[in-house]
Amino acid sequence: MSDIIRRDPRAEWIARNRLHPLHAAMQPAQHSWMGPNGVIRKNLHGIGFIGPNGIKRIDRSGAQQGGATKRSAAVEVQLPLHQVPTPAFYISVVPDMVGGRLSSHDRDLLGLAHQLAGKDGAVLAVVFGEHKENAFATAGVDRLLVLDGDEFSGYAPEQRVQGLRAVDNQFNPRHWLLPDSRSGGGELGRRFAAALGERPATRVWQVKDQECIGRAGAGLQDLARPVARLILAAVECAEPVSETRHEALPVELSTTVARSLSRIEDLGAVAVDPAAIPMAEAEFIFSGGNGVKDWGLFHRTAEALGATEGASRVAVDDGFMARDRQVGASGTWVTARVYVAVGISGAIQHLQGIGACDKVVAINLDPGCDMIKRADLSVIGESAEILQALIEAVEAYRNEAKRDAA
Repeated sequence: MSDIIRRDPRAEWIARNRLHPLHAAMQPAQHSWMGPNGVIRKNLHGIGFIGPNGIKRIDRSGAQQGGATKRSAAVEVQLPLHQVPTPAFYISVVPDMVGGRLSSHDRDLLGLAHQLAGKDGAVLAVVFGEHKENAFATAGVDRLLVLDGDEFSGYAPEQRVQGLRAVDNQFNPRHWLLPDSRSGGGELGRRFAAALGERPATRVWQVKDQECIGRAGAGLQDLARPVARLILAAVECAEPVSETRHEALPVELSTTVARSLSRIEDLGAVAVDPAAIPMAEAEFIFSGGNGVKDWGLFHRTAEALGATEGASRVAVDDGFMARDRQVGASGTWVTARVYVAVGISGAIQHLQGIGACDKVVAINLDPGCDMIKRADLSVIGESAEILQALIEAVEAYRNEAKRDAA
């Protein structure tokens, strides 16, 4: 028998053709990779993935049945319920809740809280004001405390510190966890630490062997110290909870929160030009690609939505958008909460650049393109007609809101 290794030209062609139905099956599965902070990330949705609790993940995408694109055939699997009837102690988490929902940073923080809680402790999430989140249970919240009231609305760090002190007096958590972010968690955590007289551990990216490891020296060095009571954690500090669902039982304060004499007056939000927001910090990005034929209509739609404009590499190379608006591995990696892709087929570099976006909306003529497969919501049709209808819908909504206000 010959020892000559023979090539399969057809298999090689399928591996290069991203639009071929068998393309995904020809790609090596990536089960783990290293994040920007040095933490090994694992593909929780990989076929046969076994989590740290020994629970084997069930593939709900349909890939094991040979249909990676069949989302409608996914079967909802009930995750095992994690209950803590009488917690021995609490681990309190104060998520940022940007836009009223848990961010990926918040979910990493809840994952770290469960590492510290173990089997006997319970994770207590403290949320200020109204929220839109309905997935506290699957994110790992055992107890949910909502501090609602006008005194907590807007920018009120002093009043929120008063609320956290009331929570500390009643529940006496073993640890406090806040995101070390620019969305409010970093400032609130430092103010709260000063009020408690605690020395917080900041920029923590790992908690291991009763030590907090945080970034220091302009992010070039690691600083290890014993686990502090108040931890300000960075992104990717731990794996988010994904294998269990939790009770998220509502709890209340037994006392009222005293109103503090605020030395800060909140004058409300300041209107910011979306074009002035850096791509890496934008929360809402409206991005165009080769499928956009009317760029004037595209700009009007982005203005009507109040979104930051982005573009694919093809649109930038053709001169329709500036180079600093390019999204992707060869442009800017974005972390928007909502990313709308208009006429973008979804090159691998572009999909890498939007990998951290929470929700992706795709508008395209090709129902089989990679961007449609990646999107959480897809609209199939001519982009010009859809954008015009979108502008009319936004204007009708705003006119109705004005009439109601009058």
